Amino acid sequence: MTVLEMNQTAAAFDIFDRLKTEGFGDIHYKVDTATGLQAIIAIHSTKRGPALGGCRFIHYDSSQEAIIDAMRLAKGMSYKTAIAGLPVGGGKAVIMKPDNLTDRPALFRAFGQFVQELGGRYITALDSGTTLTDMDIISEITPYVGSKTNMGEHGGEGDPAPSTAEGVFRGIQAVAKYKFKKDDLKGLHIAIQGVGAVGYLLAQHLHGAGAVLTVADINVEAVERCKREFGAAIVDYHSIHTLDCDIFSPCALGAILNDTTIPELKAPIVAGGANNQLAKEYHGQMLRDRGIIYAPDYAINGGGIIHAAAKYFHHSDAKAAQHIEEIYDVIYTICERADKLNQPTNSIANSIAEERLR
Repeated sequence: MTVLEMNQTAAAFDIFDRLKTEGFGDIHYKVDTATGLQAIIAIHSTKRGPALGGCRFIHYDSSQEAIIDAMRLAKGMSYKTAIAGLPVGGGKAVIMKPDNLTDRPALFRAFGQFVQELGGRYITALDSGTTLTDMDIISEITPYVGSKTNMGEHGGEGDPAPSTAEGVFRGIQAVAKYKFKKDDLKGLHIAIQGVGAVGYLLAQHLHGAGAVLTVADINVEAVERCKREFGAAIVDYHSIHTLDCDIFSPCALGAILNDTTIPELKAPIVAGGANNQLAKEYHGQMLRDRGIIYAPDYAINGGGIIHAAAKYFHHSDAKAAQHIEEIYDVIYTICERADKLNQPTNSIANSIAEERLR
């Protein structure tokens, strides 16, 4: 069962059943009427260390929607940190964005107090809707923060996007080596869906490696930038997955690999930075049945969490960079095992992560 399959109807959702079946540790709730804070921290596992995961600050239609989002993301973080071999567990925070936010700093100070009350069982970090400035404010209240403008002893910005892009690039090199037996990416046609923070930096890496790029994004300025800087072709965001290319690289929304899109794929490889790319667990098998190699998302896009953990534990930049380099070996090994055992790559990745969590 994928983390996305946790998103079920209200009638079918029972919080305690879900906690047990998904192997959760605990969930915490916080309300602060003075600031409008309504927050959830889901801790999936602390078996390998304190739960590390970002803080999401977006609008939710209901508290149940927010709870489910926190839970699926927290479980995903457990798998991501385990397969990366990090000494941390998986957690996630979501803050329900108020319709009328009057004092953002005060709200994030209140959230910082929430994190502090958990005594280090959860370490927060950057995520959708939050900024490094928000993380700086949280760090005024609690030390349990993995992303800040400046990370202290070793310096450096806490933005995980460059590290995520670097890891995805190394993963693409690995899967291309496995599929095409090529030591480089020269001349390979790679289609990137989503050229925001991670997608743009990935395009930069790929262009430097000699790949031919096609890009798509709902942001016109983002694709025009890639056209100008990398000579990338531009296509419609909703049809880029249908291109006849060597590698399709999803770097935007999740659930892009589903009943509708998989039959339309022409690329023999799917490898990108988006989270939760498979809409359902069985879509991994659908990809394998079509002869398409899928680089499991949480294995290939782990550079950001490696970066956050390194900054939090004051590891050197060189050590973090070496750890990110190892994503190449992780992806190549998954591809090898998938063929040897005749299983989809997502099942192989899950098995590796679950064994480490045990």
